Amino acid sequence: MDEKISPRMVLFIESLLLSLIGLLLLFSASKGVVIRFQAVFLKQLVWVAGGIFLFFGFRNFDYRHWRKLSLFLYFFFIILLILVFFVGHGRAGRWIRIGFFNFQPSEFMKFVLIVGLAGYFSERQVERFSVFFGGLCITMVPFLLVLLQPNLGTAFLLLIIFFSIAYLAGAKRAHLFSVLTTGLLASPFFWMMLKDYQKQRILIFLNPWKDPLGKGYNILQSKITIGSGGIIGKGFLRGTQTKLAFLPEYHTDFIFCLLAEEFGLIGVLALLVLYYIFLKQIYNIMITTKDHYGRLIGGGVTALFFTQIFVNIGMASGILPVAGIPLPFLSYGGSALLVSFFCVAILYNLSKNSTLF
Repeated sequence: MDEKISPRMVLFIESLLLSLIGLLLLFSASKGVVIRFQAVFLKQLVWVAGGIFLFFGFRNFDYRHWRKLSLFLYFFFIILLILVFFVGHGRAGRWIRIGFFNFQPSEFMKFVLIVGLAGYFSERQVERFSVFFGGLCITMVPFLLVLLQPNLGTAFLLLIIFFSIAYLAGAKRAHLFSVLTTGLLASPFFWMMLKDYQKQRILIFLNPWKDPLGKGYNILQSKITIGSGGIIGKGFLRGTQTKLAFLPEYHTDFIFCLLAEEFGLIGVLALLVLYYIFLKQIYNIMITTKDHYGRLIGGGVTALFFTQIFVNIGMASGILPVAGIPLPFLSYGGSALLVSFFCVAILYNLSKNSTLF
């Protein structure tokens, strides 16, 4: 296939286009009464440049090498996740400061778990329960560490990655069902592990009018913000719900609301089309991959991006509880953006080299 129209090139171009949209939205966000210009737009501009640099640095790095590195990376990031409890800072103490860079290990753990589980399942007979259970144990260690930070959204993503890769690897439905059933039975225990604000998020999601000026404020304001955009939106830099800070976190978790307010239904539909094309290219790369290890990586990345897009837009629209999951390439944040470009780079290389098998 011609390089210019190959799925991997479309995937990279889509990543750049989505990042550009994110920068435009963050430029708009920086003009509000709360968000400072240098603290948002300029930093994200640096992250985008860093992400592009990482892409070109790793696009020719043979994806099969990640299988050799996955064990080291897994234990390295487990140590970092433990270190977060002692030196973590920022919101909920999830970041480790390295110079001027705020590093969030849980974001990179998503990528590490994908390449780790893909390597583990590709070398074993996943139909055996012992192998399936081993993969579950590999997942549960970072899951519990991330859950205790607390970071419920990212912990949820780690489980999605596990189930997606295990299913694609050929795990028996009975094994998958047994784990899901056990999880449901253990839900009271996990409920007790949640922080009070996480419990309130779930309860308020069911009835945001229970506390409209308190815990339900974000959900109600996000709906108002989206609805205020109408069909064509209020125009770039003209959003009032966001600029006047009626909606908190409109540059991170609720950046979709900013887009909906300023560009309306037309802008929302355009974004959904771009994400559809983006996901379609990932899926095309996955199904055309002949290497089993590469196919599992593609499945894990597909599940990661799809879940993040679906959950973020769902929580911004009020149809899902607020989970603190960023919108890929749009939400402000360096760690999440770099991981997204890492995933695009490995898919690019996967598309180039998997036909050799």
